[in-house]
Amino acid sequence: MKDLSESRVLIVDDVKANVDVLVQALRDDYRISVSLNGEAALRSVEKNPPDLVLLDIVMPGLDGYEVCRRLRAAAPTRELPVMFLSSLDEVQNKTLGFEVGGNDYLTKPFEVLEVKARVRSLLKAKAYSDAVKERLAAELRIAREIQLGILPSDVAARVRDTGLEICAILEAAREVGGDLYEVLRLVDGRVLVAVGDVSGKGIPAALFMAVTTTLLRTMAQQFCAPEEIIRRVNDVLALQNPRGMFVTLICLVVDPATGTVTCANAGHPPPVLLRPGAAPTPTLASTGTLIGILPGAEVGCESIVLQPGDALVVYTDGVTEAFDAAGNTFDEDLLQAYLAQAPRGSAAEIAQGVLGAVRRHAGEHPQSDDITIVTLCRLK
Repeated sequence: MKDLSESRVLIVDDVKANVDVLVQALRDDYRISVSLNGEAALRSVEKNPPDLVLLDIVMPGLDGYEVCRRLRAAAPTRELPVMFLSSLDEVQNKTLGFEVGGNDYLTKPFEVLEVKARVRSLLKAKAYSDAVKERLAAELRIAREIQLGILPSDVAARVRDTGLEICAILEAAREVGGDLYEVLRLVDGRVLVAVGDVSGKGIPAALFMAVTTTLLRTMAQQFCAPEEIIRRVNDVLALQNPRGMFVTLICLVVDPATGTVTCANAGHPPPVLLRPGAAPTPTLASTGTLIGILPGAEVGCESIVLQPGDALVVYTDGVTEAFDAAGNTFDEDLLQAYLAQAPRGSAAEIAQGVLGAVRRHAGEHPQSDDITIVTLCRLK
């Protein structure tokens, strides 16, 4: 945990006498910064973030209440401890102080010993909270490394000498997520490509994703038909699923010799077929329901033939449900419009192009869902 002597305390008060008393009381124990008004305080916090703000209320310009509101409205300072030091001692003043986000409220004139005790208490609580957050962040970083290690690291090697080209991109909305993809060479020489999306986000989705991926690989070693693979995965997941989670899963089995793609789609968005000289077209729509909920669920199967030069873009709904600042999604129409005008390239160029289009649409809006894009091209 952080040594409290390294903590920085920002004193915000327009009365020099008050500032002098607080500086004298705290300077031997902590690092001290001073601002004489609300605007200066906000600039100071942005430039040199403190660990605690001692905030007067009645000041020229922005009052302490408004300073606190703005601190709470900004993500970097949302949890920054704030203690009001004010001569306003009415209950409604104190109540408003807590309503705008203050952590403590001390009425002037104050006892120096009480100020020091409360400052130390708030700084200890922040140091403990920071230590817990850092430990959790470290564990999540490790979890992300493990989760990414579950996914195939070199999909190109798995389709070498098949006449196919595959690229896979996964970007989690959080440290860990629920999207998955798989590329396997089956015993009969065909290639399995699967993409899935677990309900929810975070650690529960990541655990369910790991189980689903493991089951998918196991069933693919025993069965070659995509509908049978999905049915088997579904039955095992549904047997022990106390939280009622589910997965959308699309499973494609490609015959490199003929270009025939056999597909079972359990509630997943349909891939987009790219064919030279033709408009991008959704294909291989859902032939079954979500998996993981009910054992014995039926999943159908359908086929298409990829011609040389064709490509399939398989994705999760993190692509078409990406929001911009106005709340508009990068929906299926925008995806197809982008693909219609984008220059045709390699599997990697197609996937990176889609991801770039999604990012440009979202702008500064934070990513709300995991994004997975897998492109499959038939070269010959």
